[in-house]
Amino acid sequence: MPVVARAVLAAGVVAADQALKALVAHLLPVGASVWVIPGVLALTHVRNPGVAFSLLRDVPAILPAALTAALLGVLFGGARRLPRTAQGGLAVLCGGAVGNLVDRVRIGAVVDYVDLRVWPVFNLADAAVTAGAVTVLLALAVPPLARGGR
Repeated sequence: MPVVARAVLAAGVVAADQALKALVAHLLPVGASVWVIPGVLALTHVRNPGVAFSLLRDVPAILPAALTAALLGVLFGGARRLPRTAQGGLAVLCGGAVGNLVDRVRIGAVVDYVDLRVWPVFNLADAAVTAGAVTVLLALAVPPLARGGR
C-alpha cells in the first residue's frame, strides 16, 4: 500500500472522528445522554481524562503522545515491509490514536459518546484503534491474510 494511501486512510479516520466529536459536543452538553436505539445504544457525552475505555486516569499526556509518535513512525517508516492488510490496519490504528491525541491537546480529555450501557463509553477513534490493532495482528498471524501482498 503506497504511503499516500496510508496517509489518506489515517487522515480520513481523524477527520471522521473529529467531525463526530464536534457534532456530539454541539448537540449534547457534557453528561447528557439520548437513546438512539432504546435499551441498546445511547449517545452520551463524556470527557475521558484516562486512556482507552476510561482506564488509567493518571497517565501523563506525554505517554499517549509518545505512543502515537512511535506508531506514526512505523506507519510512515517501516510499514512498507508489512503485508498490505497490516498496513491498512496500522493506518486505521494511527488515525484513531491521532484523533484521541487531538482531543487531549485541545481540551485535556477525550470526547467519548458511544454508550452501549454494558461497556465504558467510547468513540470512533477508540473503535479504530481496536479494529486496526486486530487487523494488524490477524494479518501477521494468519497466513492467508498475510499473503494478500506486500
